[in-house]
Amino acid sequence: MPKNYRSRKRVLVTGGAGFLGSHLCDRLLERGDEVLCADNLFTGTKRNIDHLHNHPRFEFLRHDVTFPLYVEVDEIYNLACPASPIHYQYDPVQTTKTSVHGAINMLGLAKRLKCKILQASTSEVYGNPRISPQPEEYWGNVNPIGLRACYDEGKRCAETLFFDYHRQHGVPIKVARIFNTYGPRMHPRDGRVVSNFIGQALADEEITIYGDGSQTRSFCYVDELVDGLIRLMDTDDDVTGPVNLGNPAEFSIRELAELIIHQTGSKSVLSFHDLPSDDPTQRRPDNTLAKELLGWEPKIPLEEGLGYTIRYFKDLFQIWDK
Repeated sequence: MPKNYRSRKRVLVTGGAGFLGSHLCDRLLERGDEVLCADNLFTGTKRNIDHLHNHPRFEFLRHDVTFPLYVEVDEIYNLACPASPIHYQYDPVQTTKTSVHGAINMLGLAKRLKCKILQASTSEVYGNPRISPQPEEYWGNVNPIGLRACYDEGKRCAETLFFDYHRQHGVPIKVARIFNTYGPRMHPRDGRVVSNFIGQALADEEITIYGDGSQTRSFCYVDELVDGLIRLMDTDDDVTGPVNLGNPAEFSIRELAELIIHQTGSKSVLSFHDLPSDDPTQRRPDNTLAKELLGWEPKIPLEEGLGYTIRYFKDLFQIWDK
């Protein structure tokens, strides 16, 4: 048997019709796995997985992870949860349920099947950080009763559940803390800064900046983020995480807006508004652990990734115009 041989696996991806989940489904199919994509289509869309409809190793199941799921799989990627403020604040109670009940249900499934499970956690667990870059050892600075708490605290509780299932029941877990990710298939109206700015720039509308634009973010292109998730899942059982996955290159929101205006050739101007409650002023990952454990380091510069993303949005808006 070849040294690099790996048997085909049946993999469950919850939230698989979403922005990140659909790219993960693509990559798993490319390497020969069978994929069961579960999504309730609250923020995900069938458009993201239309190209997989006739794939012989792909199956779509409309399902809400707040309810138990009884399937037979070899690995689980738990990505189900609205990830943008507009979506997770629309029904904050349901957002918390998705993170907490969803984690309980998927961990229960992994326990029964004795299979590995990966939790897509978030850099939001660091809240509005007081240190930068943020290492995994940092406990964060989160407002537990603020408008963002349904997402931040929901994800923090999910991490707690993952580690308790690991310690108490021996479930093999992986926890990835995902920093800002962008690329094709982002929801055009999800309220995230990249999709907002691109949509406004392509329409020559004012670019909406909250605060003075000096707050910073680190943006990772989706293909590289997916590679990091798969590398983490493929590690030995003694590697649990949490592991930061993000691009450490730091940009101010104003720099991002000006770069998108330049790349789209837009006539847009900047429009400044009050900063939302609990909006982090700085976000940048310490990727030391990802380099050491996964050999993972993002290399696609923001300018290049934005080019791919802008082309996707141009094509999408042309379809809508028809």
